[in-house]
Amino acid sequence: MQNELNIVGIQADLVWENPAKNLAFFEEKINALSKNTDLVVLPEMFTSGFTMNTEKVAEKMDGNSVSWMLKMAMKKNVAICGSLVISERPFDCAQGDKIFYNRLVFVHPSGKIETYNKRHSFTLAGEDKIYTSGTEKLIVHYKGWKICPLICYDLRFPVWARNTENYDLLIFMANWPITRIKAWDTLLKARAIENMSYVIGVNRTGKDADNYAYSGNSLIIDFFGEEISNLENNEVGIVKATLIKTEQNRIREKMGFLNDRDSFLFTE
Repeated sequence: MQNELNIVGIQADLVWENPAKNLAFFEEKINALSKNTDLVVLPEMFTSGFTMNTEKVAEKMDGNSVSWMLKMAMKKNVAICGSLVISERPFDCAQGDKIFYNRLVFVHPSGKIETYNKRHSFTLAGEDKIYTSGTEKLIVHYKGWKICPLICYDLRFPVWARNTENYDLLIFMANWPITRIKAWDTLLKARAIENMSYVIGVNRTGKDADNYAYSGNSLIIDFFGEEISNLENNEVGIVKATLIKTEQNRIREKMGFLNDRDSFLFTE
């Protein structure tokens, strides 16, 4: 078990539906990171911005963007995670039919890949009409840490994020607009407090083609809801922190809050 986990979130002004430019930006940032970085978190739909134009930007799991993640993870000996538009053709679909996922891809430096399909589709933007929702939560085991990665709108649903697995780190990656940025800040801290867990939230900046503005406000928060690291409004750059597992475990054992949590049964 590794007691300390050095995490980095990269806040970017995503170029609309332009994977090549976005990957070039993230590659430059990742190449500049210190050698002791363990985990890099990218925003939601980091190759394109939050788009409904699936046919234009969708890739397969063996496509260029996931291959790039593999290359960078192995080159820098760091885990990398972010979500992007992935297309698949299920066995029960007609020839040529495809379904699309807003899929989080977690790439280990060993080359191992784990995935999570966004559970809560953002109906306000019609995401539910374009993308297929996921049904399974993912818990990643990495360097002795249990990590739960979720995507944007999932943040509003505490039962889905509930720490029933005794995870050590909760991740949220997002395209969360400035008009609701107070909710972003408040809900991230609430998820940290109620789950007694470190939390990192990585958002984008800039403006997309649908004229939605994003201010970033990426955060790393401890198990008491206190900010460890943050980025100012509209700043492009990184948030980073060293998380200490023994300290989190000490507080959990001392307070015992998780022992008193309610049990919820998730049903479709």
